[in-house]
Parts: sequence; C-alpha cells; structure tokens
Amino acid sequence: MKIYIKYMVSIRCKMAVKSALESMGLHYTSVDLGEADVVEDLTKTQLVTLKEKLLVSSLLLMDDKKSMLIEKIKNVIVEMVHYADELPDINFSDYLSEKLSHDYHYMAGLFSEVTGITIEHFIIAHKIEKVKELLLYDELNLTEIFYKMRYSSVAHLSNQFKKVTGLTPSYFKKLKEHRKRIQLEDIGE
Repeated sequence: MKIYIKYMVSIRCKMAVKSALESMGLHYTSVDLGEADVVEDLTKTQLVTLKEKLLVSSLLLMDDKKSMLIEKIKNVIVEMVHYADELPDINFSDYLSEKLSHDYHYMAGLFSEVTGITIEHFIIAHKIEKVKELLLYDELNLTEIFYKMRYSSVAHLSNQFKKVTGLTPSYFKKLKEHRKRIQLEDIGE
C-alpha cells in the first residue's frame, strides 16, 4: 500500500516515517520523499494511529489526490535541486511531466491554484537556496555554480539571486547575518 506524506523533504523526515512505521510493527519496502510503500494494507485504525505518530514530527498523512500530486511535484523539485548531482539537461516542465506522468499544464494550474505560487517560482526559490548553500561552502566560484545550477549565464544567476534575496551573490558571501539558510520545508511556502 502506498501512502503519501506532506512536508517530507529531508533525510530526517524519512527517518521519522520509518520509525513511526516500525513502532507500529508495519513493514515497508521503501520510504522516499513524500511517500512510503507499506507491505500491509492499513486499517482505518492504523491510519489514524500513523497520522498521529507522523504529526509529532510535523508530517501529515494525505488522502486527497490533488494534495498528493502537489506533494509529489514539490518532492521531485526538492530531489532535483538539492539531492541530485546535476540538474537535468531538459526543461523542468518536461522533466516533471516525465517523472510524474502528468500533463505539465494540468500540474502547473493545480500547483498555482493550491499553493498560490507557480511551479517556476517554487523551482527558483529552491535553486536560489541551493546557490546560497554553494556560496557558503565556498568550494565553487560563481561560474561553476551557474553551470552546476543550469543557468544561462552568470549574469542571469546574479540577477535572479538579487531579485530573490535583495543581494548580489558576492555581497551575500560577505554578510554573516544573511548567511541563515531556510529550512527546505519552508521554501516557497
């Protein structure tokens, strides 16, 4: 049985889900961002118990198909931007359609309707947060970052960074008080 979980965007979240399932004596074949495959079919009582256990970790068990699709979209974007070694060479719209087997225009409309922001803005927010991380690690220069994050140019990256943060990338690196990063769960919310 596949279950879908909202706000599951980190390894810590995966561990919380695994712990909740194990504490209930449930077996799973996989636990990924936003979903888990449970071997057993859960009863209504088990679902209520699991909801309560997940809520302790600020995770929500979902049962509405539209909400599940929104979470899948968010999780694909988080995985793509924060956990993949490289961003895909194809358009993000094609990538999302391919990964989720849905028409992009349908997903984009639903995403905007439910979240109040576009998928594009959600992706930009996550890309900028990843750029902040890369700037703070100080392992890559701006040219390497623009290439890694698949921007069309350093100027495009710098302009988008300034538009989102109000700072240039180089000024961001210099300011210690602006070095706070946003929790992945809160980006684009």
